[in-house]
Amino acid sequence: MSYGIKLVMGLIGTALLCIFIGGLSQSISSGFAGFKGGAPFMIIAIIVCCMAVYDFWDECVRKK
Repeated sequence: MSYGIKLVMGLIGTALLCIFIGGLSQSISSGFAGFKGGAPFMIIAIIVCCMAVYDFWDECVRKK
């Protein structure tokens, strides 16, 4: 796959993942669980999004 296609598709995939995880975290925190009940999931969601962004950078942006 060419560098440009890999970069665009990786960016789209990472963005969709982070938007989905962020919306899910926001929904859990503002819903029945409340902030205290949703805080552990929010922390996990932030860590997962950071790992996804790092993997995107490692696979698509950084030139080896």
